[in-house]
Amino acid sequence: MIKTINKQLLLLLLLLLLLLLLLLLLLLLLLLLLPLLLLLLLLLLLLLLLLLLLLLLLLLLLLQLPLLQLLLLLLLLLLLLLLLLLLLLLLLLLLLLLLLILLLLLLLLLLLLLLLLLLLLLLLLLLLLLLLLLVLLQLLLLLLLR
Repeated sequence: MIKTINKQLLLLLLLLLLLLLLLLLLLLLLLLLLPLLLLLLLLLLLLLLLLLLLLLLLLLLLLQLPLLQLLLLLLLLLLLLLLLLLLLLLLLLLLLLLLLILLLLLLLLLLLLLLLLLLLLLLLLLLLLLLLLLVLLQLLLLLLLR
């Protein structure tokens, strides 16, 4: 019986260590998520700036200054290409962010499961101790009756 309790305690300790490791991993993931969000914000700002520049170039093109028209058209095309590239990068970043969030959720689920297992183990340990106490009381009662 005592060996069983020792094994249970060892298992409990192991589970606690695993829980701590999971919490550390969760914290690391959160720290990784923060700069990614900042980068996303910066990219959005850059996108907005590019759109403004694009609008300005379109306006200049509509004014139709003959000498500058070809140059403006070229610049406009270049800007559109840059905008497309930036949008692609933004999409990629959003996908990465989504993946990280999913990983975080999975980790949280694992943590919850581990906590449940820990609780179950504690309950089992308590039950074993109670049983041991009952056996000891029975032995004491037997000794007293003799």
